[in-house]
Amino acid sequence: MLGRLTEAELRAAIDYARARREYAHPEITAQIKPNLGEEIVRIEERQGYTEVVKRQTCPDGCTDCPHGPFLYHVREELRPEDGTHLHWVYLGRIQTEDSQSDSR
Repeated sequence: MLGRLTEAELRAAIDYARARREYAHPEITAQIKPNLGEEIVRIEERQGYTEVVKRQTCPDGCTDCPHGPFLYHVREELRPEDGTHLHWVYLGRIQTEDSQSDSR
């Protein structure tokens, strides 16, 4: 069937397939959302993982806020029982330009 399509029809089919794939399976960056009390500072795609930097805030009265920023590596894992899942690996606290200026 695809072999009979004109070049324009084939390009339209490719565009449709790409859009459908993105709808059915969003990129990791689109799946990453902050939890309550968290702020996503940065998300960067890397070879084999997505790098995420987050910071956390506490309710009023905490003298050490904000906490972080913290570095995570996130990968998508396939689970036979329920499809895909984001696997977060905590790597620790990091220094960023923002956190250096906060500590001055």
